[in-house]
Amino acid sequence: MLLIDGAAEPLPPPITDDAALVDAVGVVEGQLRLQKLDFWLRSPDFLADELLNDYERSGEPRLLDLAAQILDSEEPEVRRYPMLRHHFGAYEPLDDALAVLRSAGLVVRRRHGRVGRTSRHDYYLLARGREVARTVVAQAPAFRYYVDRVQLVLDLADGRGGNQLKERQYLQDEYATAARGTRIGSISARARSRLAQLRTEATVTDGVDA
Repeated sequence: MLLIDGAAEPLPPPITDDAALVDAVGVVEGQLRLQKLDFWLRSPDFLADELLNDYERSGEPRLLDLAAQILDSEEPEVRRYPMLRHHFGAYEPLDDALAVLRSAGLVVRRRHGRVGRTSRHDYYLLARGREVARTVVAQAPAFRYYVDRVQLVLDLADGRGGNQLKERQYLQDEYATAARGTRIGSISARARSRLAQLRTEATVTDGVDA
């Protein structure tokens, strides 16, 4: 719920003559994009390693700090919910979770394509869903973690579509080489070792500059 709430893009009115979507306030277009965002949310070790990738490209200290906040804590262990390696990368069946949201009138899913061949699933956030997401965080502040992480994931995704995110995630060897149908393994040890090396290099650079 919090991922869809955070990732939903605004809808230009009127969106459709579909009565079920009258109260829609946003949409996540494509199951592939939703799955790839969910992977980074559920895999703090991979998220941190991607932040290190961006840090190496940009040299922005904030990215190193964000990765360190994750890797210096137990987050990669206690917050990790591994996903399956599927034909199109990280995957988790969504039907059960979405059934709960749909039955409560929080989210509506719509298929696109022709009969017998669905080309895309879109996930519409309803006004009630946004209200519930806000209420949950207000009443249970521990869920603020997911709001913050969703924003970090979205910043990393930088507006990319599902296929672009899939291609980026496949650059991780442990992700790409995981056997289909198995859970994608952790890279926390490698990411922490990499963080230590980058910190050392940053310290040396700072000393030279001084």
